[in-house]
Amino acid sequence: MTDIGSIGDEEVEIIATLNGKPLKRRAKARQHLVDFLRQELELTGSHLGCEHGICGACTVLIDGRTARGCLTLAAQISGHTVDTIEGLSDSGKLAELQHEFITRNAAQCGFCSSGMLLTAYELVQSGAKFSRTEIREYISGNMCRCTGYHAIVDAVEAVVAKGSR
Repeated sequence: MTDIGSIGDEEVEIIATLNGKPLKRRAKARQHLVDFLRQELELTGSHLGCEHGICGACTVLIDGRTARGCLTLAAQISGHTVDTIEGLSDSGKLAELQHEFITRNAAQCGFCSSGMLLTAYELVQSGAKFSRTEIREYISGNMCRCTGYHAIVDAVEAVVAKGSR
C-alpha cells in the first residue's frame, strides 16, 4: 500500500540547458519550475505571485517561448533550453529593454518586471512591428499594480520602433 504522504517525494533527473549552461540535477517529480529555480538553484528573479498562471510574475523562457514557472513542473524542462531573467540580463540580451524600462520608469516596485521583460523580449525577438494596442494585448498576461502599463508599453514600443532584436 502506498503511503499518501510520500506521493510526490520521488525524484527525477533533469538534464537541460539553463541560461546557456548545461544543467544536470535531481528534483522532486512534482516540484514546480519556479520553486526549483528559486529554492534549489537560487535564481530568485522569477517571482511567485498568484501561483495559478494568471499574473505572469513567474515567467521564464522555455525554448525561446514564455512559460509560467508556477504551472510547469521542473521535470518538464528536461531536454529543453530555459532562460531566466538572470541569464538574459547577464548576457546583455535584455540591455535595451532594461534601459527603456528604467528611462521610462516602467519598473516601479519591480515585482512584475522579470516576467514583463521576458514577455517583451519574446515580442521583440519576433521581429514584427507592433502597434501600442498590440503591445498591450501581448503583455496582457502579466499583471502590474504600479505603472498602469502606460510606461511599460512606452518602453516596449521604443525598442520595437528601433527594430532591435
